[in-house]
Amino acid sequence: MDTKYLEIIKAPLVTEKSNAGGALNQYTFKVSPKATKTEIKEAIEKLFKVEVVDISTLNMKVKKKRVGRYTGLTNRCKKAIVTLKPGQTIELN
Repeated sequence: MDTKYLEIIKAPLVTEKSNAGGALNQYTFKVSPKATKTEIKEAIEKLFKVEVVDISTLNMKVKKKRVGRYTGLTNRCKKAIVTLKPGQTIELN
C-alpha cells in the first residue's frame, strides 16, 4: 500500500447513521482536512480496488471540550461520503 493514500484516508466512520448508507452503497471515511475530492477518489479506488461514482465532503465543526479545569478544542477533521458503483462493496472489518 502506498503511504500517500494512507495519509489521505484516516479511518472509516462506523456509526448508526453511516451504516444506514450501506443500503445506498455509501461509505463514510474520516479524511485529511487538506484532501480534495479527486485525491480522495483516487485513494479509495487504489486502496480498496473499487470504482467510485460520487463523493460528498464536509468539514466537521471544531467543538469545545473540557477535562476538569482545562478547556480545549477537538481536532479539525473532514468527512467524505463515498458512493460506489452498484454491486461493489468495501469490507470494513
